[in-house]
Amino acid sequence: MKLKQFGITFLSVCIAAFSGMKAAEAASFSVIADDLNSPRGLSFGPDGSLYVTEAGTGGSGACVPSPSAAGQSLCYGTTGAVTKIGNGTQERVLTGLPSLALPDGTDTAGPHDIKFDASGKPYIAIGYASDPTFRATLGNTDLGKIITANFNTNSWTSVADLANYELANNTDGGDLISNPFSLLLDGNKIVAVDTGANELLSVGTDGSNLKAIATIPRQTLTNPIFPSGASSSPFEIQAVPTNIAKGPDGAYYISQLTGFPFPEGEAKIYRVGADGQPTVYTDGFTQLTDLDFDSQGNLYALQYANQSLWKGNVDGSVIKIARDGTRTTILNGNGLESPTALTIGADDAIYVTNRGDGPGQGQVIKIENSKSVPESTSTFSLLAFLGTVSLTFLHKGKAKGVKISDKFVQEC
Repeated sequence: MKLKQFGITFLSVCIAAFSGMKAAEAASFSVIADDLNSPRGLSFGPDGSLYVTEAGTGGSGACVPSPSAAGQSLCYGTTGAVTKIGNGTQERVLTGLPSLALPDGTDTAGPHDIKFDASGKPYIAIGYASDPTFRATLGNTDLGKIITANFNTNSWTSVADLANYELANNTDGGDLISNPFSLLLDGNKIVAVDTGANELLSVGTDGSNLKAIATIPRQTLTNPIFPSGASSSPFEIQAVPTNIAKGPDGAYYISQLTGFPFPEGEAKIYRVGADGQPTVYTDGFTQLTDLDFDSQGNLYALQYANQSLWKGNVDGSVIKIARDGTRTTILNGNGLESPTALTIGADDAIYVTNRGDGPGQGQVIKIENSKSVPESTSTFSLLAFLGTVSLTFLHKGKAKGVKISDKFVQEC
C-alpha cells in the first residue's frame, strides 16, 4: 500500500537524531532571485549563469484527478518557465511550458529540473504527477517528458516520454503515476528520477533506449507515529526517490522522501552501482529533496523538512556529509523554508531553491559566510518542511509525486 503524498507535484513535504555529529556551521544567505512560481531544480549553464525551473501555476485548461488531494483536480496551463540568473538580474528565458496545479496555483507539476550537456544544450524534466492514462485529456502536452530547449527561439522538442513508459511498463507494480522530477547528463545518456514511478531511468540524449535501471524499495515502519499518536502495528510507507547525483566513484546517489506519516529520521540516501541494485549509503534523514557533490567529494543533502509534514513546520536544512561520513549542518531554518533543490557552484558556494512550493513566493538563495559553531555530538535537531499540509494522502497505491508543501513532488 502506497500512501499518496499531498501537495507539491514537484514531487510535492523532524527531528532527526544523529550520532557522530561533530559541529554545525552558522551560515547566512543572500537572495539572488525571488517572486518565482514554485521553483524546483537549478543548474549552471555554459555561460556561467544559473538557470532555475519554475513549475508554474497550472491554468484554466482541462483537468485530471489529483492523486494526492482527494476529490480535487489538477488543471492545465502554460505557466511553466525557466529563469536565468546572472549579473544581478533575473529573466525568464523560456516560457509557455506546461504546468498542472490546483485552482489556487498550488500542488504544481511542471518544469522540475534542468541540466546542460557538454555542448551547452539544456535538457529539462517536465513533471506530471498523475495517472498517465488521463494525460490525453489535456491535449498534446509535454507533461511527463524530458525535453530539450532553444532559449533563443523560445521553443523545445521532446526527447523521451517517461509517463508513457510508466503506462506501458509500471515496473514497480504499484499505481500508475508518473512524475519526472530530476535528471543528470552522463556522457551521451540522460539519467532521470521519476518519483511517481519510483524509478531511476536512463535514455540516450537522442531519445533511444529508454529503460528503468533501478527501483527504489518500499519501507515498513515498526513503530509508526501518526498525528493521533504512536502505533505498535507495522505500517508500510511509500518512500519515493527525489533527486540524483553522480559520485566520485561513478555510482549514482539518490535522495529519498518518505511517505505518510513522514517519519522523522527514516529517509535514506541510496547508492546505485553498475549492477543496478540500490543499497543504503547513509540514513537518518527526514524528507530529502536533493543532493550534490562538491569538488572535494563531500556530499550535500537538502532536507525539505526537519519534522513530519503533519506537524506543519516549514524549516529546512542543508547537511554536509564528508567522505569519512562526518555530518555537519550548514544551515538549519533561519529563513530556509521548504527548500526543493540545491547545486554547488564552481566556487563551492551552495545555491538553493527556497520556498519551492507556492506561486510567486519562490526564491533562489546563495549560502555563504559559514563558520564552525560548537554543537552536541550526540543528538541534533535537523530539518523541517511544509506549511500547507493536507492529510488527504491516506490512499492505497503508489502515491506518486512527492508533494512538497502542497505543491511539489507528488509521490508517496
